[in-house]
Amino acid sequence: MWHLAPPTKEYAHLYPAKVLTVHHWTERLFSFTTTRDPGLRFENGQFAMIGMELNGKPLLRAYSLASPNYEDELEFLSIAVEDGPLTSRLRHVKVGDTVLVGRKPTGTLILDNLRPGRNLYFLSTGTGLAPFMSLIKDPACYEKFDRVILTHTVRVSGELAYANHIRHELPQHEFLGEDIAAKLLYYPAVTREDFAVTDRITTLIENGQIFRDLNIPELDPEHDRVMICGSPEMLADTEALLEARGFDEGNMSNPGSYVVEKAFAER
Repeated sequence: MWHLAPPTKEYAHLYPAKVLTVHHWTERLFSFTTTRDPGLRFENGQFAMIGMELNGKPLLRAYSLASPNYEDELEFLSIAVEDGPLTSRLRHVKVGDTVLVGRKPTGTLILDNLRPGRNLYFLSTGTGLAPFMSLIKDPACYEKFDRVILTHTVRVSGELAYANHIRHELPQHEFLGEDIAAKLLYYPAVTREDFAVTDRITTLIENGQIFRDLNIPELDPEHDRVMICGSPEMLADTEALLEARGFDEGNMSNPGSYVVEKAFAER
């Protein structure tokens, strides 16, 4: 049985995290939870460098934290790239294995980088869903916005990770269930097989289908705020669409009407 060997030495910027659970959504998509270092602090929507030791050196990639910052465990969502130096190995991870987790999470997908608004859109493709899994469990989202719209576009329906959890379990959440049931709108789409919605998110915005389906007004830079996470092509196309509609990009020093995570890459 394949096992991930523990690191041979300590690294100041990384800590060894024990794998607690592993879930395979499809042959190429999996998620896992790990222990959390008591000193680790992060904001919902941020990412950490995670990985393993290979030939005596850390092999790391940026992974969004799919778990909210108040939980004791960390959760990560990963695609397995056939020849990916890290994911081709990480896909075999087992309970009890050790992965390396960076001690300084960072990233742009945080609420403070957006101006106040009416509706908050989370636009994701593939594993770009991960940061929004932490954010839809953040009480601040429901305090600051009238509606939270989570879109997730994938190639085949099996890759709609957490769909059942979002639809059926989160509205029963002990503390946030009432807000989630009242304010969270979940909009999954599949591009390569029959499904209720079968288009790219940019097309669904441009032709207005998403707004008709959810019975909400079209995107308006005065009232709406957007976070984007997905493939490089999706990021570029969605940014261009938003800029054309008058949205401005936000950052730590200058909050805007949208933010995008450019450091995230599926490798």
